[in-house]
Amino acid sequence: MRDIVVFGGSAHPALAEEVCAHLGVPLSPVRVSRFANDCLEVQLQANCRERDVFLIQPLVAPVQENLVELLLMCDAARGASAARITVVMPHYSYARSDKKDAPRISIGGRLVADLMVAAGAGRVLAMTLHSPQVHGFFSVPVDHLHALRELAEHFRGLDLSRTTVVSPDLGNAKEAAAFARMLGVQVAAGAKQRFADDRVVISSVIGDVADRDVIILDDEIAKGSTVLELLDRLGELGARSVRVACTHGLFAAGALERLSAREDVLEIVCTNTVPVPDGERSAKLSVLSVAPALAEAVRRIHNGESVSALFDAS
Repeated sequence: MRDIVVFGGSAHPALAEEVCAHLGVPLSPVRVSRFANDCLEVQLQANCRERDVFLIQPLVAPVQENLVELLLMCDAARGASAARITVVMPHYSYARSDKKDAPRISIGGRLVADLMVAAGAGRVLAMTLHSPQVHGFFSVPVDHLHALRELAEHFRGLDLSRTTVVSPDLGNAKEAAAFARMLGVQVAAGAKQRFADDRVVISSVIGDVADRDVIILDDEIAKGSTVLELLDRLGELGARSVRVACTHGLFAAGALERLSAREDVLEIVCTNTVPVPDGERSAKLSVLSVAPALAEAVRRIHNGESVSALFDAS
């Protein structure tokens, strides 16, 4: 991997270091400074000329700062004559803005994708996008991974004889069904209606959850309002135990504390696509690493090998 160079932005340096450790290449430094007028300046402090450049930067809080930093990193690599620029974006927060569901609103997921390509990105490596159509917002190749394999491996150590995987809504039911097949268990889904960013109603659960061990599976947990609503329904329906799993553990506005405080929640599992500060973690939280999967995808992209094997949920 002589002609590869990997840079990590400010959003998640620990993940960038772990990916590079699995690749066996150094993490090249990035200098980020701020002018007196509050504008950012980015300098890539390693040679990029005719090299395969990978920029690791999830769009996490502060999202706008990290987005601009990523765009400047792309522009810096393009200006330094990089042979190819691949954005490794484990979490794409603007993916939630994927449709026009109200008058005169922007489709941020498409706009930000266009900005990345305009800045110089020639390829994107993402994980568990919020919805399938977001993949099509990019006019460059996108390798879209998921974390179902890592999550399934974690739960295989349990007694799954009376387990049901529950999706909070029908939109995530396909992923939940794939996850349930990996574990060899039943699947169910909530009938959800969203009235605001933090106000949802789940009127019923379609599937068998009575006296069963439930694994709630969602793509991300932000404020946790959907999961909390689902927990109430599961309690009414007589679920025996509940574990919560997601790829992106954003845990905004005290969500992790609220979920951990629920006596009916035995465990909360997420991956490290999003950094969870040590001071905010709870005893119920388990964080799984996706660095090996990202590193293998980077290696295959660099070597011109197929990445499709990493899409396999089996």
